[in-house]
Amino acid sequence: MNILVINCGSSSLKFQLINSENEETIAKGICERIGITGSQLIYAAAGKDKIITEKPMDDHLIATKMVLSALTDPVNGVLKSLNEIGAVGHRLVHGGEKFNKSALITEDVIRATEECNELAPLHNPANLTGVLACRELMPETPMVGVFDTAFHQSMPEKAYLYGIPYEYYEMYKVRRYGFHGTSHAYVSRHSAEYYQAKVDNSRPFEDLKIIVCHLGNGASVTAVKNGRSIDTSMGLTPLEGLIMGTRSGDIDPAIIEFLSHKENKTIEEITAVLNKKSGVVGLQGGGSSDFRDITSDYLAGKPEAARAMKAYVYRIAKYIGAYTAAMNGVDIICFTAGIGENNSIVRGEVCEYLGYLGITIDNAANDIKGEDIIISTADSKVTVMSVPTDEELMIARDTRALVM
Repeated sequence: MNILVINCGSSSLKFQLINSENEETIAKGICERIGITGSQLIYAAAGKDKIITEKPMDDHLIATKMVLSALTDPVNGVLKSLNEIGAVGHRLVHGGEKFNKSALITEDVIRATEECNELAPLHNPANLTGVLACRELMPETPMVGVFDTAFHQSMPEKAYLYGIPYEYYEMYKVRRYGFHGTSHAYVSRHSAEYYQAKVDNSRPFEDLKIIVCHLGNGASVTAVKNGRSIDTSMGLTPLEGLIMGTRSGDIDPAIIEFLSHKENKTIEEITAVLNKKSGVVGLQGGGSSDFRDITSDYLAGKPEAARAMKAYVYRIAKYIGAYTAAMNGVDIICFTAGIGENNSIVRGEVCEYLGYLGITIDNAANDIKGEDIIISTADSKVTVMSVPTDEELMIARDTRALVM
């Protein structure tokens, strides 16, 4: 069965067509700048060069039409007709407490997801736009919603509650939800399989204590015990937790009121600063959130880059320590996503804090990028590795499981 995976952002649409039998990608690409001047479709069939089509895309319906047209193009397409798409899997960011697993998309599921829009106002409406566009163009094709928050619904109450009046949870469902769940679910299981193949084949996934560090422009850490998420760094929104590209991560909440008075800004304006002008960008006093640039500047001795790098690494190490305590031990620490898979400096400096766990890093292994690799030495008491994430494959797997 061919499964089309759709991931809609506010002005983008990422897609992959996956053969769910052998789990190979048939074609993939992205529509960029939807509703903005300079819209373009970047499309690549497996084993072929990218094709860039510049064309206005006023909305996601037009973008979806362009994707389906590219997939069925007589010259560069990979399908003879849309009937060869057996199902569509959609990334949906926030399912609140309503969804603890992926779901076949029905009118009831759409309504329930819309009720979570206020928890993810930048993401959920865009995700649902993609759902509605696909349903209009492929009304008979089954569709599945895969929620970023679902994997973390296994967290115990003691982990997801905040220390605020309980009535706010009862009335408004103010709690930690966590995000990047699709990535954490895939990477935790895949890292366990890699551990079994390379280290100890006697211990199943359900017997392991794993800490997954998903480090990209958005970043989060999750503690996975016995195959379930028991705690995660992001909260009610993706703003909580690690220092990120432009997000502050954990702060004293009183900072918001303090800055609101000092800067004569509204709470909404300060929140925008925390989301869009903070993190490593803010710590550098502006500049790039791309860790390739930051690492280059750090190695060149630029103090602003060092300031950002040191704070970023320290926060990650603190969360690893906290989750080691929460699970009463750890077997695997796994780095993933753009920075986690490719930045040996970040991985190495995080692990410098972890000597108390009996970890020693193999520097030659740590220099390897973008592939499954164990970066700790054989005599380390905890296995540290890097594993590329594959959220699209996880979405395809969940989709296949629900429609077969």
